[in-house]
Amino acid sequence: MRTLFSLALMLLPLCGFAQRVLTLEESLTLACEQSPDARAARHTFRAAYWNYRNYKANYLPSVTLSASPYLNRSISKVTQGDGSVKYVEQNLLSTDMSLSLTQNISFTGGTLSLESSLERLELFSSKSTSWQTAPVFLTYQQQLFGYNSLKWNKRLEPAKYIEAQRSYVETVELVKQATVSRFFSLAMAQSNLESARKNFAQADTLYRIAQGRYELGTITESDMLQLEVKRLNEETDLLNAGTQLDYAMQSLKSYLGITSEDSIVIKTDSIVPIFAVSAAKALAIALERAPDVVAWQRRLTQADADVAYAKSQAGLKADIYLRFGLTQTARRFEDAYRRPMDQQYVSIGLSLPILDWGRGKGRVKMAKSQRDLVTTQVEQAESDFEQNIRRIVAQFNMAARRVGICRKAAETAERHYDVARRLYVMGKNTVLELNTALSEKDNARTAAMSALENYWSLYFTLRSLTLYDFERNQEISGEDAIE
Repeated sequence: MRTLFSLALMLLPLCGFAQRVLTLEESLTLACEQSPDARAARHTFRAAYWNYRNYKANYLPSVTLSASPYLNRSISKVTQGDGSVKYVEQNLLSTDMSLSLTQNISFTGGTLSLESSLERLELFSSKSTSWQTAPVFLTYQQQLFGYNSLKWNKRLEPAKYIEAQRSYVETVELVKQATVSRFFSLAMAQSNLESARKNFAQADTLYRIAQGRYELGTITESDMLQLEVKRLNEETDLLNAGTQLDYAMQSLKSYLGITSEDSIVIKTDSIVPIFAVSAAKALAIALERAPDVVAWQRRLTQADADVAYAKSQAGLKADIYLRFGLTQTARRFEDAYRRPMDQQYVSIGLSLPILDWGRGKGRVKMAKSQRDLVTTQVEQAESDFEQNIRRIVAQFNMAARRVGICRKAAETAERHYDVARRLYVMGKNTVLELNTALSEKDNARTAAMSALENYWSLYFTLRSLTLYDFERNQEISGEDAIE
């Protein structure tokens, strides 16, 4: 019964659903298209893109056509010149239309408008009609000594968009790194199951041989019991390997967005691209392209903008409104445009805090203190960033060599175990030496798989930090996200 159960465990991976073979390249492609992190990154970048388009529209002229017609049939209370009140019946229809061209002026922070309007008033009680026209009106308004949001946004918004674009590329590379982790977790689980199956089969065979030798009296009971314990341990490892394989497979399928019930079979390639990366080159590219660098500059600019805003709220405030144009009224439409009269309107509003108990000065001090804090944080972040780049480059340059060494060690350990097993079967080796060779074989196999995972993890980490493909010597772009 135990033998049948063991055989079922060994054949279990061959039964059930259809199998789908996945390479690392195919997994990366699926992750970039279907993983939750990649989809969220695309949506975030698209939102940033349209926010940037909206910002740019603020600096372009806008044309507006507006109208507000109304019908008024009511009795209104009207105060006369002598102070008395008289109720007057109103029965009129007013229709109007205006066309305006508006342009924001980023240099001054003001708004310039050019407008033309027409209004028709019809009194039903007297059956009369009148027209009022404003062929052209030029209006300008702005805050004096105030916070110029148009000027500061011109420095902040493009930086935010570049940061969003590069953050998207960075996230895609981090998605690939996360895929590498899940891919090799399944590859390791698959390798462990295969190894556990072989180890159990060989342990079972050796145990049966030991039983025969024990009956013949050629080995001690202690040796036979050691092999029985080894067989039981291998059976437990086989059960654990099957559970780990199922968990790793579900994790990878979930991340890649694979909804089918097909079983995933990982196909790994022990050959990796071999190229050296210059630390100086990587650092120069990272300082030019990394989203963190853009974020640091944006934070410094935002801190300066906050200081400027605090200063604008603490001192003299003034608003200016200028309006110049032509206007005319007439009973007939064609007369409403003849000999128009000029019209001017100028308004200046002033506000100067006399006693605010130091609130304005305190806000300025707080903004400057925050700016100093941001400056210190950015300087520290730059130092840590440079050290991290140098560390990752050094590790990556050694990773490919480690893959080759570990692959060679795994092959050697496999041959060593085969030799040790054959020697034991011939009675020329001890159980201890056999178990040592088995442990070395499994450890070397695990180290080889870990070296592969470490190489690809460092590969995509370096790409995410620099947004640069050092293998092909080209920048990594993220423009496809807005398609």
